[in-house]
Amino acid sequence: MADPHYRVAEEGALRVEPLGDLTAIFDRRSMQTHLVTQPMPEILAALADGPCPVAALAARLADRFELDGAGDAAAILTERLEELAAMGLVERA
Repeated sequence: MADPHYRVAEEGALRVEPLGDLTAIFDRRSMQTHLVTQPMPEILAALADGPCPVAALAARLADRFELDGAGDAAAILTERLEELAAMGLVERA
């Protein structure tokens, strides 16, 4: 099975506001507000660079945050992406 691509909602659809340890994400399309913690806002920010597969997204995040390659990073990232997809904040491309 090919590595699915993910993309964030179109520009202007989400309003992201940091609230200390939490981040509020208001989805203008559904009129819902989601409260999330790290790494959700960072994943959304990395996807703002354009749709990409999980492996490429992991590399974007590693570059942005100077991370080493973690063994289970792709599996964990896929879980977070599926959670964001369930909220309607990202979708498979």
